[in-house]
Amino acid sequence: MIAQQNSIEIKATLDDAKSQLNIQQKIVYYNTSDQELESVFLHNWPNSFKNRNTALSKRFIEAYQKNLYFAKKEELGATDIKNISVNFEAADYRTLEKQIDILEIPLKETLKQNDSIIINATYSVKIPNAKFTNYGKTKTGYQLRYWYLNPAVHDKQWHLMSNLNNDDLHEIPTNYTLDLKLSKDYKVNSNLKKQKTNGKEFNHFHFTGKQKIDIVLAIDKTNTFKIYKTKNLAIHSDILDVSIDDELATNMLNRELKFLEKHLGKYPHKEIFLDKVTQKKDPVYGLSQLPDFVRPFSDIFKTDITLFKILTKKYIENTLFVNKRKEYWITDGLQSYLMMEYVDTFYPEVKFLGSTSKYWFLKNYNIASLDFNDKYSFVYQLTARSFLDQPLTTSADSLSNFNRRIVNKYKAGLGFKYLKGYLGAQELNEAIKTFYQNKKLQKVSTEDLKTTFKTLTKKDLSWFFGDYIQTNKKIDYTIKKTAIVGDSVKVTIKNKRNITVPIALYGLKNEEIKFKKWYLAIDSTQVITLKNLDYEKFVLNYEQEYPEHNTLNNQKSIKNRLFKKPLKFSFIKDIQNPNYTQIFYQPTFDYNFYNGFIFGLKLHNKPITQKNLEVVLKPSYAFKSNSMNGMFSLKYNHYFEETRIYKIAYGLFGSTQHYAKGLSYNAFIPYVNLIFKRKSLRGLSRESITAKMVNIHKETSPNQPFKEQDSYGVFKLDYQYSNPDIIKEFRYRFSFEAAKNFSKLSLDLRYRALSTKDTQLDFRVFAGTFLNNSSTGDYFSFGLDRANDYLFELNYFGRSESSGIFSQQFIINEGGFKSILPTRFANQYLLSTNSSIGLWKWIEAYNGIAFLKNKGQYLYFGYENGVRFNFIHNILEVYFPLHSNNGWEVAQKSYVEKIRFTLSADIQSIYNFFRRGFL
Repeated sequence: MIAQQNSIEIKATLDDAKSQLNIQQKIVYYNTSDQELESVFLHNWPNSFKNRNTALSKRFIEAYQKNLYFAKKEELGATDIKNISVNFEAADYRTLEKQIDILEIPLKETLKQNDSIIINATYSVKIPNAKFTNYGKTKTGYQLRYWYLNPAVHDKQWHLMSNLNNDDLHEIPTNYTLDLKLSKDYKVNSNLKKQKTNGKEFNHFHFTGKQKIDIVLAIDKTNTFKIYKTKNLAIHSDILDVSIDDELATNMLNRELKFLEKHLGKYPHKEIFLDKVTQKKDPVYGLSQLPDFVRPFSDIFKTDITLFKILTKKYIENTLFVNKRKEYWITDGLQSYLMMEYVDTFYPEVKFLGSTSKYWFLKNYNIASLDFNDKYSFVYQLTARSFLDQPLTTSADSLSNFNRRIVNKYKAGLGFKYLKGYLGAQELNEAIKTFYQNKKLQKVSTEDLKTTFKTLTKKDLSWFFGDYIQTNKKIDYTIKKTAIVGDSVKVTIKNKRNITVPIALYGLKNEEIKFKKWYLAIDSTQVITLKNLDYEKFVLNYEQEYPEHNTLNNQKSIKNRLFKKPLKFSFIKDIQNPNYTQIFYQPTFDYNFYNGFIFGLKLHNKPITQKNLEVVLKPSYAFKSNSMNGMFSLKYNHYFEETRIYKIAYGLFGSTQHYAKGLSYNAFIPYVNLIFKRKSLRGLSRESITAKMVNIHKETSPNQPFKEQDSYGVFKLDYQYSNPDIIKEFRYRFSFEAAKNFSKLSLDLRYRALSTKDTQLDFRVFAGTFLNNSSTGDYFSFGLDRANDYLFELNYFGRSESSGIFSQQFIINEGGFKSILPTRFANQYLLSTNSSIGLWKWIEAYNGIAFLKNKGQYLYFGYENGVRFNFIHNILEVYFPLHSNNGWEVAQKSYVEKIRFTLSADIQSIYNFFRRGFL
């Protein structure tokens, strides 16, 4: 308990017409640190909605959300401070330059340890629209959180944090008194104790609470909250659907509270406030994302688990005062661990896919056999195998969205499950309960948890509080071999990575556990000698008690087999099964003008989680050309952890399709692709270098003589940089190509920005020059309006068409012109610019300027302009030429044939466009 308790008194009136709170606030602030303070800082999070330059707005932009950036003035929020005084004397204050949602109040006299000051503030809060963070003005009222001035925490240093929509303001327990004046048509609910006084036009509400944080006000014209009287607590909630019977809900809550009391101990308050907004921002992933018509889980299970998660969150966060931006892993880990324990206790039969796991078309999949709790290790491994995981000590504002919402929560919970297996359930649960009881209603840290665990267990936990939580090192042990020696069996275990942790070895017979033991200090290779009890195989981590990077190498049979694992064919994809060599198959559909509709069968070895070695074989049949074609791919991904390189992919690619009517081509391409790491996983920029040797052999007509463009090889070296920021996108590409008869350099630079009125400016520069060129014709020349694509990189529907709808397909490349001018190619150099500017929503005006130089000819100047309908950028666009070197094209014959369109059928590009911001 904190002996000297901060207190906050607020008198507030809601001006509904202005969506504004008028506030008088008194703060009694104690210096509980061991330092003298010259300033006091207040978090002023309502000001984070003030304009497009706040940290919150920039955070939304990182997540491809621009609603706050382009918000109307009436939708924004802000704080208007009238005056501030310290100990009843007028005080100066300032807003931090780069954090306008934090106030600094310089003190005229230093505040000594254990002394206090009284801060009085008069201010108004313009309430923002709730569409930004779910807090603010709603259609029927107001959902308020972080709506008042709140002292920052000082613990050896000031913990100053801007609002980043993570709901993670670091607070210490405070005594609250709140007087709120509302018009009579409003009801209000809060996590404070409430008293109501009725008036003629207004109602007055008096709220009190001791040792509280994070005061929430739910103001609405309809009271959607219910009070559930459980054995020891009153639960105020608007989460449950009206169809849920009150008695059933109360019984659920009683069971949940009994479970929490068993694992944590008594809750120190008499009431818990569970609101729907907080619950929706931290849902049970896998349940809340399903549409209503998909019901793989029973209503009882969904309701119980949804309630238990938010109840556990509040039970812990209202009592253990952790810096949730820096040490969130403690509360997240306890919540996830208790979720796993609750499901194991009351719903051990529920599967990851729910009732769909019994459907005939799913029941033979490995993923259908996963229990509901297996999702934690599965999702962690999904990220870890792509090397996109982050340490649990990474500040929350530096985590990727996916890691913050899901992965780090799961890894933290799996950490406690790991300790349960290593220490034993009784010892771990006793340690957690002791920690909670000794530290509730206090500031707590990782060191406090470490001290408690160290006191209550004799086992070494330095690995857990060290590498497990402080790094993203991956656990990967394997059984290299087994050998029977006399009446003993020797098991050789190898540590394949750079982390040394406890591991569990199992001996199995008839799939039953006959032996289990934990081993701690295997840092390289160790031979373990056991008595031979006719074990059939040995398995590491058989019960999945800790998260691993790779579980396919965890077992070894006593008897050596000619074929270690039998083949198993699965439709589309599945999770990995250590007992089989898996091959996946799926139908594919494609189209081009010459082949027509193409039906194929894709065979590959890529499960849901990432694999280093990827093999793809896709034979296919084209109905129009009545021919077989297809592709193959072989790729090895080499990931790096300690360098600036993210991964290097070494690969071979081959394909065959038609490039013209009755004529096919074969491509064989060995390549190396080097991808650099981002500066942080929140960063949007990408860098890569690709080197490939493109070998093309084309069929020719019998009466056509052989030409150099019929069979050729081109070496290409690319450097690409992209920063796909939603407001200011910038990317460029340097390319070098060399072949027998030519070599060339080119630069493709693109810039795209959104104006303050949410209209687009798009600007592109292309510069290409031949270093040498002895080729004939324009096959390898730079194209002004359509690249020849001799490397077969672009997804043209009819690449050889000179008339008809497919000749009008436009993929921006090289010259980037939409109009077809008299000079279309350059065999010396080409310099062009393409630009467009937004007129209204997706309607833009485009312009182009180009300089083309051909051997023995004068420099050619080209220009164009027109109207662009940019429905989905680079996926669905239409161009209407107006004027160019050709004159007024709109007035010329066959204008419809001059219209160009962009249409991408690339599923990966479409998926990447719509998934932006979640990862």
